[in-house]
Amino acid sequence: MPPLSFQIEKKDPHSKARTGTIATDHGTIQTPIFMPVGTAGTVKAVTQQQLEENVKAAIILGNTYHLYLRPGLDVLQSAGGLHKFNGWEKPILTDSGGYQVFSLASNRKINEEGVVFQSHIDGSKHLFTPEKAMDIQRVIGGDIIMVFDECPAYPSEYAYVKNSMELTHRWLDRCFHRFNETEGLYGYDQNLFPIAQGGTEKDLRKASCEYIASKQAVGNAIGGLSVGEPTQLIYEMCAWSCEYLPENKPRYLMGVGTPQDLLECISFGVDMFDCVMPTRNGRNEMLFTSEGIIHIDNKKWEFDHAVIDPALDNNVSNFYSKSYLRHLIKSKEILGLTIASIQNLAFYLWLVTEARNQINAGSFSSWKNNILPIITRRL
Repeated sequence: MPPLSFQIEKKDPHSKARTGTIATDHGTIQTPIFMPVGTAGTVKAVTQQQLEENVKAAIILGNTYHLYLRPGLDVLQSAGGLHKFNGWEKPILTDSGGYQVFSLASNRKINEEGVVFQSHIDGSKHLFTPEKAMDIQRVIGGDIIMVFDECPAYPSEYAYVKNSMELTHRWLDRCFHRFNETEGLYGYDQNLFPIAQGGTEKDLRKASCEYIASKQAVGNAIGGLSVGEPTQLIYEMCAWSCEYLPENKPRYLMGVGTPQDLLECISFGVDMFDCVMPTRNGRNEMLFTSEGIIHIDNKKWEFDHAVIDPALDNNVSNFYSKSYLRHLIKSKEILGLTIASIQNLAFYLWLVTEARNQINAGSFSSWKNNILPIITRRL
């Protein structure tokens, strides 16, 4: 058995949706799954205990660029890796820092060797190469680690997207070479996922998916979406990419997105998702619930003493009232940010768990069509 294994369990008869189990050295992950984003070693405003008990998360993310800058590799290695440093004993996935090539466009320079970043903390300059991205992720110690890639902005000229994809493929080769000549530092296996790019060009997406599939990695990722393109184009590119990625390997759609995005892309055959939206929106008074979307700072919730979300069984959503949460948010109490973040994350995990149950029951497509108008409506 490879270090990471993936077993498909059920397939939906009316779509490409499927359920499965990913096995890693830090535990198993039932798919489809949503992964809370813990950029700097923490999911903002939520403790690891709350992630496990209230959110019911199975895997979380860390970010190579941010953890490299702070707390730094010396601290992480002295702790025994990120699992020991932050106390999370389940699987961790680390983003290579490639997304920062996109998001920090004003503070970086790209060449064949890699990318020179200017730190957002102190302005210092740092060179990230594919080899360095692998070395850093060895120190961080994620169970799943990502290749270093370039994510072109939308829109971009065809020639730029093509050149960017080809650069990503060359970097991918260097990542695999470095990964294969090094070992993990903490006594458990790490697993490298390549990333398909190609922007919104179908021929480039196909070529990139076929190229990364040729690496026969234990899993594959779809990158470069949700960077400004229309939603329907995200769906078109996601569905198209899934056609050319191996069916027997987990497919990870990076950085997407809304609850509707999750359900639509599950129907195309995606297994893994991450996005900052649930925590970021929670900190900005927007709640996702099983009954619809709530802007909790609105006056209409001032006297609503019903619990936030009765469908979620997590001792937060079904314990605190909308009125109380609104009071905390209006008072700028930190607890309000925690409750809102837990609600949104727990909703996302509830949603993918319900999707899994429906796929297993053979009723995913009809359930999706019924629930989408409910969870996307504004209350």
